[in-house]
Amino acid sequence: MTPAFRPAKLLALACRGCLRRLDGDAQAGLCGRCWSLLTPLPETRCPICALDHGWGLACPRVPWTWGDALWDYHGGLGALLVPGIKRGELGWKAALLARAARLPLPDWAGACDRVCSAPTAGFRRWLRGFDLAEEASALFARRLGIPFTPVLRKPLFARAQAGLPESQRRRQPARVTLGSGAGLEDANVLLVDDVWTTGTTLCRCARVLLAAGAQEVRVLALFRAGRR
Repeated sequence: MTPAFRPAKLLALACRGCLRRLDGDAQAGLCGRCWSLLTPLPETRCPICALDHGWGLACPRVPWTWGDALWDYHGGLGALLVPGIKRGELGWKAALLARAARLPLPDWAGACDRVCSAPTAGFRRWLRGFDLAEEASALFARRLGIPFTPVLRKPLFARAQAGLPESQRRRQPARVTLGSGAGLEDANVLLVDDVWTTGTTLCRCARVLLAAGAQEVRVLALFRAGRR
């Protein structure tokens, strides 16, 4: 091999997260040390908003009864994985969902009758070729042995909320609608999203589900972001 190819060969052996040499636990171009940074939320988190908001502080009023997430978005890897996946890192997506398939789910998730996913604008879904929240929803539905009902919709060109502060998110039009044939009457619905940040989208989705006849909504996300 000529010297011109050696840097490329060395780069291929480097972790795409920390640039250290790949180890035996590497997967999808990330070393085992980076994958270990998928950290769970603190045990002191609130069982409704999934934040550690401290004793004596009121939990935000939300239209669901339970809420949780598998990992802390700020734990070191979420902020790398999710944007990368949405730019087409399909190996990262497969590895992340495989880990989600092995983690225990909250006990209350097993009491749900249906699973729904927080919707993505149709144009962004078309560009990516997949919907991470929908794939996570289908995974959880299989694990729980209950139907996955992807009935929530957003407009084709709804504005992305990633990166917007909470005040701007709340001023965005509430354009979550319900598809036909939802069949949600008296159902306990598990509402799933990929990243739960301010909860604005989840609140809008939960209200639509309740208005359609759902008895109760519970929220589960892959990652929980928010105030530190």
